[in-house]
Amino acid sequence: MPNAAVVGTGFIGPVHVEALRRAGVTVRGILGISPDKSQEAAQMLGLEVAYASFQELLDDPQVDSVHITTPNKTHFELAKSALLAGKHVICEKPLAMNAQETGELVEVARSRPNQIAATNYNIRFYPLMLHLREMIRAGELGEIFSVRGGYIQDWLLYDTDWNWRLMPEEGGDLRAIGDIGTHWMDLVGFVTGLKIKSLMADLATFVPVHKKPREAVATFKGKEQSSQPVDFEPVEINTEDWGAVLFHYEGQARGTLNVSQVTAGRKNQLSFEIAGSKGSAAWNSERPNEIWLGHRDRPNEVLLRDPSQMHDLAAAHANYPGGHNEGFPDTFKQLYRAVYGYMQAGDFSAPKPYPTFEDGHHEVLLCEAILASHKERRWIDV
Repeated sequence: MPNAAVVGTGFIGPVHVEALRRAGVTVRGILGISPDKSQEAAQMLGLEVAYASFQELLDDPQVDSVHITTPNKTHFELAKSALLAGKHVICEKPLAMNAQETGELVEVARSRPNQIAATNYNIRFYPLMLHLREMIRAGELGEIFSVRGGYIQDWLLYDTDWNWRLMPEEGGDLRAIGDIGTHWMDLVGFVTGLKIKSLMADLATFVPVHKKPREAVATFKGKEQSSQPVDFEPVEINTEDWGAVLFHYEGQARGTLNVSQVTAGRKNQLSFEIAGSKGSAAWNSERPNEIWLGHRDRPNEVLLRDPSQMHDLAAAHANYPGGHNEGFPDTFKQLYRAVYGYMQAGDFSAPKPYPTFEDGHHEVLLCEAILASHKERRWIDV
């Protein structure tokens, strides 16, 4: 099994480390924003190497793959450098800051066809999402008429909440859409097979000023972080904390998406409802082990995650029997099983069972269309 190294020691970096280990991948080391951060993270996670620099990581002959979990503005240079150094790359979303950067990354990846270039859209790998995808492919819902749903959170509700994603120079011009809306768009496209043809968007910033603490705070730290910091500076916010998007898909299907990072009580809820000519289906990521199935002429159903009752492809990504729930951390493990299984099989011409740089590029193109639609107050063709 190849050896991996992780870049980034914040919320999501350790998630990658844990999931890689559970997938049977050796994590050789980690790189933080400073040598001290690298040492601290390596000690906490029990890793062999604390890298002092990204170049040191790239020069390590025992590292086969690089997982990038750093702020968005760093993705382009890190991913490009890792690919050119001969490493496989798994990069958190968004793939880069704009479509020019993501387009260049796609071209670099295409020029190196025997290297993995994956975008970390892990939500695809909830077992029931794979099962629902197979149901739709088999025509069990009929022709898809519409999809409605959203991705809503509350972690930036207070003006004392702070994170680098608030700043466009760190995270990009879109915040809620770019951070969580892209997950929804990727998942719905993956599950339904629908392709977005055009869209219209409305964005808003309901908390226009946040108080930036003079000392760094952790993402999703908790309620103790919501009280006013002792020492802060007010910062005007120019990125959205709420958004709504209408979609026209190829064919006649329609879609609606709402994103929010200011909905009290919603910690991390991605939801959708798909309406088809034969039936409907709904899912909520806060209850990830069940799908509601709607019928016109017989009782509705709730399908519980149970490998013995699921399509073979989905069952292969469920490691526990029915009644033994699988959740958010398991999606990372299943994504990395797909990535590293493909890597070990060695046939890089085979269809890729994971989200690619092309998928990451597509989501950034959608983000740019959404921003243009909001600014110009009109429908935008994708």
